[in-house]
Amino acid sequence: MNKKIWDLYAPFYEKAMRADKKIYSMMYRRIPKVIKGKYVLEVATGPGMLAKNVAYSAEKIVAVDYSEKMIETAKKGKIPKNLTFETADATALPYDDNSFDAVIIANALHVMPEPQKALSEIDRVLKKDGILIAPNFINHKKTLWSYVLKLAGIKFEHQWSESEYKKFLYKNGWKVIRSKKMDALIPLLYTECTRRKHVN
Repeated sequence: MNKKIWDLYAPFYEKAMRADKKIYSMMYRRIPKVIKGKYVLEVATGPGMLAKNVAYSAEKIVAVDYSEKMIETAKKGKIPKNLTFETADATALPYDDNSFDAVIIANALHVMPEPQKALSEIDRVLKKDGILIAPNFINHKKTLWSYVLKLAGIKFEHQWSESEYKKFLYKNGWKVIRSKKMDALIPLLYTECTRRKHVN
């Protein structure tokens, strides 16, 4: 991924997210139910909108992004007391094994050259009975918005359909236990996952 692109895009990313208010409103309602009272890590937080809107339900949230400018943007405005923002690479997280009850990574895996490395790191830092919340864009090729992002220099490394994304997660050790496809500027598949080896 080109880090400079995300640094440049940071001041505008939140406005772009607001264009898909409907899908984010759904996640703001659902995710607090899943993370209630939990110690949570959000990977690739961007400008921090998701973390700020769901933090009230968690015991504590650590939200990270590898773009310093994204974290600078996230630290602006009102921040819940139980939420901290830090700079960290999704493929080399600076946290101990089995640290978190839940991990969120939203709309990020498709822009990573090696998303399996991020999932491996999530597996490492997540407690054995933890949950992964991994909503992601799907069917990018069919949308005008994906073309606009491409012109802006944001490259989609992976072009998954709904079934392909689920298979990707499964191949990398995760079983989707809840999913919902949502129409947006780019369609989104909301997923909640547990480790395959811990599912009966």
